Amino acid sequence: MTEAPATFGFRDVDPKAKPSLVRGVFDRVARRYDLMNDLMSAGVHRLWKDAVAARLNPQPGETIIDCAGGTGDIARRLARMARRAQLRRGGPDAKVLVVDYNAEMIAAGRARGVAPEICWAVGDAQALPLPGACAEAYVIAFGIRNVTDISAALREARRVLKPGGRFLCLEFSRPVTAALRRAYDAYSFKVIPEIGARVAGDREAYQYLVESIRRFPDQARFAGMIRQAGFSLVDVTNFSGGVAALHTARAI
Repeated sequence: MTEAPATFGFRDVDPKAKPSLVRGVFDRVARRYDLMNDLMSAGVHRLWKDAVAARLNPQPGETIIDCAGGTGDIARRLARMARRAQLRRGGPDAKVLVVDYNAEMIAAGRARGVAPEICWAVGDAQALPLPGACAEAYVIAFGIRNVTDISAALREARRVLKPGGRFLCLEFSRPVTAALRRAYDAYSFKVIPEIGARVAGDREAYQYLVESIRRFPDQARFAGMIRQAGFSLVDVTNFSGGVAALHTARAI
């Protein structure tokens, strides 16, 4: 049986080729990744990530997997919140494990400084280097659309969560009104690649990132994929009119 093609932006590619193509994109943008996020979103991504960390609500002693965690934006938020909870309530340190397929992104994250609660590892979202039922929570932010097989990554998230474990996925999604979709498309295709060219010196990488958002399933379809992976209590919260969406679920 011929393997179905994978998406790489608007292109369909051999699934075996996609990991190296995606790695090449993030190798090139790692050094400017955080700056570009601020510029592209006018800083709004920070508010989205704050909301994700608050929803996850890390507690002392928990193990939390930050998959495709890149430069550690989410992990640092979680570590700070867990530390504050520990000061209030006592208990052992939380552990936030950042796993990312791209070593350059991990290196860029570590260069920003380390925290005692955070561990870093290079690994594949579709085959995490972790035992089953090892974590209380799993979060993936702006990463799952870059994997070759989204369903496999979701099943792997389910595998590593303990019973009752919390799943959170923040990803760009589909704006809820036609007017917002038109404005978002105009901004995405005209402005973001230009910012990428001027600031990161790489128009092509940011053209891919914009295209990958358009190929990603919308809120309802992605929620269905999460259920098919074995999760329960699946819920969706739209941010900025659906420009991004937070999907939450439980491993029950």
